[in-house]
Amino acid sequence: MGSSGKSLRADVGSLFIVGLEGVELTGLERNWLRLVGPSGVILFRRNIENAGQTRALLDAATAECAPRAFRCVDVEGGTVNRLRDTLAPIAAAQEVAATGVKKLMRRHGELIADAARAFGFNTSFAPVLDLALPDAWAVMTTRTPAATPGGVAEYGREVLAGMRKRGVLGCGKHYPGLGGGMVDSHLETPVIGRGWKALWAEDLAPYRELRGEMPFVMVNHAAYPRTKDKKRPASASPFWTDVLRKKIKYKGIILSDDLEMGGILKFLPIEEAAVEVFRAGMDMALVCHKAELVIAAYEAVLSEAERSAVFRRIITSRAKFVAHERARLVRKPAKALSASEYKALRGRILAFNEDVAKGRQA
Repeated sequence: MGSSGKSLRADVGSLFIVGLEGVELTGLERNWLRLVGPSGVILFRRNIENAGQTRALLDAATAECAPRAFRCVDVEGGTVNRLRDTLAPIAAAQEVAATGVKKLMRRHGELIADAARAFGFNTSFAPVLDLALPDAWAVMTTRTPAATPGGVAEYGREVLAGMRKRGVLGCGKHYPGLGGGMVDSHLETPVIGRGWKALWAEDLAPYRELRGEMPFVMVNHAAYPRTKDKKRPASASPFWTDVLRKKIKYKGIILSDDLEMGGILKFLPIEEAAVEVFRAGMDMALVCHKAELVIAAYEAVLSEAERSAVFRRIITSRAKFVAHERARLVRKPAKALSASEYKALRGRILAFNEDVAKGRQA
């Protein structure tokens, strides 16, 4: 293979963040990580036993990734906190936002970051910026901070500031908004009936407010039939990327939600989905679980880039941008905590939860 072919393979691989199977890196995983060369990994509860083991897994996996790899986890608080069983539960976004106390919101971001850093992560996919609307309660519950755009933006700003202060990258999600969704996009494609005027005035307002403060924006797999792109999931829709880039003027990394989710796979097989999300304007894509689907997505994008000069230029441009962002954003992992420091962190989290409960009662 010539140097140009190797370069294209590296470019394609660098547009993915991938999941792993268990608590230790297998030989098979090491081989396919070396082949793909992703820009990072994302871990889930299935991968996390304790801080030392998690750091070792991250070190081993990112040694096979692109330089300055993203080490990602979902720590939002509440029901979505991959560290709750090994460290401590953290109050949910809606519980914290309901206090109306900015200092508590800022502390929420700081503790999310402190927890992530303790396990060796540099990125947590938080905060959720979806509106807490009645339609989505059964799916989103307390993940959504507030019912008003102002309340969501206030919470998001403080959380992002707290995370930034502690050196962990944040991510606004799930653009352009799941507040009107009534089904779980992990299983099906949500069809959200909110019109453009409501979406622009309400769901998208937090993204306008916070456009300069989010290292990542994660795009969901919902469809919005009362907008210009009536049928396609947002992650595969050039319309929604144009809104984010051209109308909102967001300049950070645009990331597709997991390509293994039913919300996109019920619309397209993963090989087509992987190509279409990059055609639509995504800078990166998540493939979070199965190695065979990581390889299928990678090979499909590579094949299309080899076939189409136009698509190849898209891929090389995105890869250059992602490499620039990794170099700009990613720092060395924080040092491991001692047993006493780990215990103190757990104590701070539990004390914070008590403060949030008191704040909600005030």
